[in-house]
Amino acid sequence: MHHLEGDFQNETLDTIELKEPQLYKVLLLNDDYSSMEFVIKVLMQIFHHSFEKATEIMLSVHEKGKGLCGVYTYEIAETKVEYVRKMAKEEHFPLRAIMEAE
Repeated sequence: MHHLEGDFQNETLDTIELKEPQLYKVLLLNDDYSSMEFVIKVLMQIFHHSFEKATEIMLSVHEKGKGLCGVYTYEIAETKVEYVRKMAKEEHFPLRAIMEAE
């Protein structure tokens, strides 16, 4: 029996393909109410951007309708989108973040 287990284990290892995890972009969407200061605060606190980088992304959101906050694995992207939702709700802003497969 031991011999069979060894063969099965080797067969299984041969068929396992190590794949990179699917990555997701987290984007902030523009709205007409969220203040520029609040968007910068979100980018610095949730996405850990410097003030300069946060300002650059905020301007992209303002001018292009959306801005890339970062690229993450599914779970991390989902958590960051939820943090944006909670923070915006607490501050009474309609700011929204979405995630898109890369």
